[in-house]
Amino acid sequence: MIRAATLLSVIWVVSGSWTLQTSETTARLRGISIANPMTAWASGANGTVLRTTDGGAHWQTLPVPGGEKLDFRDVQAIDANTAIVLSIGAGDASRIYKTTDGGRNWTLQFQNSNPKAFFDGIAFWDAGNGLAFSDPVDGKFVIIRTTDGGAHWAEVPAANIPPAIAGEAAFAASGTSIVTQGTRHAWIGTGGQAARVFRTSDGGLTWSVSPAPIVSGAAATGIFSISFRDAMNGVAAGGDYQKEKEPGANFATTDDGGQTWKPGTPLPGYRSGVAFIKSGSRWDLIAVGPSGSDYSSDGGKTWSAIDSTGYDTVSVLQDRPFAFASGAAGRVAKWMPQ
Repeated sequence: MIRAATLLSVIWVVSGSWTLQTSETTARLRGISIANPMTAWASGANGTVLRTTDGGAHWQTLPVPGGEKLDFRDVQAIDANTAIVLSIGAGDASRIYKTTDGGRNWTLQFQNSNPKAFFDGIAFWDAGNGLAFSDPVDGKFVIIRTTDGGAHWAEVPAANIPPAIAGEAAFAASGTSIVTQGTRHAWIGTGGQAARVFRTSDGGLTWSVSPAPIVSGAAATGIFSISFRDAMNGVAAGGDYQKEKEPGANFATTDDGGQTWKPGTPLPGYRSGVAFIKSGSRWDLIAVGPSGSDYSSDGGKTWSAIDSTGYDTVSVLQDRPFAFASGAAGRVAKWMPQ
């Protein structure tokens, strides 16, 4: 049985590919999140939010009243009818909206009032508990928490968050620079002058930080995406978004929950999204970026190109080799073994 399962996994790796979907939009879609095999949500520029309920065959546009000009860089699917979207921008352009009826109605749950803040991403452990974060304000990243599904948000005390390095920030490029795992663990990847990973194991109440061997030192460099398959084993990907096709120090791994990071085999170019994907009894990796996407069946030791089509972000199901990716010009694709 073990040998048969392993063989089947290899077949999936070799024959898996992206199938383009018809999204009915030209907006750049930097957020995507799978609720179940039939339902996924996508979000992006010009107030765009989409949902499919038939596995990607059709995508419905779901207007957010008051959000028509916003850039929804991140979306969190809670279930088939419930989703939360985060818009980016300085001051009150950073907002959080929620729907519980499949996008027919939306509630504004949070609107940033700090003119110095610029929110980058959002992530939930479950329907009730989640986090969102902003670039540093007065030397500290701003992190907010909810325990009631977003009805109320509370700022984590600045004293509980390590200081930012001058010129350090985060990227709202894929909705995956912040991720959660289990019921209490979460990580935030940064860039600019420093590529570091902030981590919490108590639901976001307190944070620690560690450096990661990802290229940094310029505004376009750093960590763009993080993924963890359990509380200990994770990966980070990124690079320089101004050098989309150049390899380099753009991939790192950890096996101690993010306390220490090791350089991994470089991806062939800048990658804005990375995710663990279940393949039989094995955890594989899938990475996407504007210049193409890649797959690894050995934990990132080697990478195989899937194709050269550009995507900004990727979302996977936790229990099977199934993913959606989205990107520029309304591009949405589904990845499945063939």
